[in-house]
Amino acid sequence: MESLGNKLKEAREAKGLTFDYISRDTNITSKYLEALEKEDYTPFPGEPYVLGFIRNYGEYLGLDPDELMSLYRSIKLREQPVPVEQLLGNSSSLPKILKGFAICLVVLALVGGAGYYIYRLPKKPNVPQQTVRTAAEYVLNNDSFERRLYPGDSILVVEGSASYKLVFSSLSDAITITTPRGPVMLDLGQEVTVDLNSDGFGELRILAADFVKNDNQAGALLRFEQEVPPQMAAASPEFPIETLSSGNEAPLVLLNTTSAFPFTLQAVFQGYCLFRHEILFERDKPGRNEQFYQRSDELSITAMNGIRLGISNAQAVKLQVIGAGRTVPFEAGGAGEVVAADLRWVRDDENRYRLVLLRLE
Repeated sequence: MESLGNKLKEAREAKGLTFDYISRDTNITSKYLEALEKEDYTPFPGEPYVLGFIRNYGEYLGLDPDELMSLYRSIKLREQPVPVEQLLGNSSSLPKILKGFAICLVVLALVGGAGYYIYRLPKKPNVPQQTVRTAAEYVLNNDSFERRLYPGDSILVVEGSASYKLVFSSLSDAITITTPRGPVMLDLGQEVTVDLNSDGFGELRILAADFVKNDNQAGALLRFEQEVPPQMAAASPEFPIETLSSGNEAPLVLLNTTSAFPFTLQAVFQGYCLFRHEILFERDKPGRNEQFYQRSDELSITAMNGIRLGISNAQAVKLQVIGAGRTVPFEAGGAGEVVAADLRWVRDDENRYRLVLLRLE
């Protein structure tokens, strides 16, 4: 019968492997590998270690572990003396006990070998499960709407008999919202006004209240506010429409139209200037606002009817009026001149409306 030790040795040498190399791969000490090939089992702490190492070493060399276990058992049987009871022919329960013990040892060795094999298997990385979120749809049915939205969510804005759909397209360094008039981008804390029906008036204000850049999972807290289209100046009972009079100084006419509409005054400061403004004939607007401005400061004011202005140095600020798609730059006065004036709508003898700058005494 072939020797267990020779079988292990021949398989190892055929693969050109050293004891040190195999020891690093199997975690079996080199002295135990050498003892197995020499069939010297005295270095082992116990037989379960012998059985487990034989199986692991054999599997590593590509040998049949069951065949190796049979060779080992044959060696052990040859080494054991024949019991006196067997020579005398007396029956004894000792062989059965030994057989049961051997089976237990084999089972333990198998379990140990299986555990070692499982331990050596490469670990699969834990891949977090991605939660697929269904895009939500909302309807703006009040004057304002505030909610944390996520890319793909949409909001339907109803204006009279018409409706307009806005989609939260993406979130990167800024928020992109797709509107019927094209995409709108907002930085954190920025507010924009959207003209949904291209009538020259922004019906919807959008505020990016809170978001983290490039964090789609956190979404963005957005606020939507509907702007009620103002009544035209001619139809407002609170707005005194005046006829142009022939005063000492002719007013500066900036716009001449068949109907009045909301307008925006933009101011860009060229130097140090005290600038005062007050929106006229609008109950929900704040009162007088007065502030010192420096070079490169900017200010934007929107009004339905008119704005009262006070400027400490007329040449320290560049002014322009924007309305109905038109932009008209103008000067309020000369260098160093203190100006008090109304920028407002008036009606002429032909029932046309003019946006004029009226100097106050």
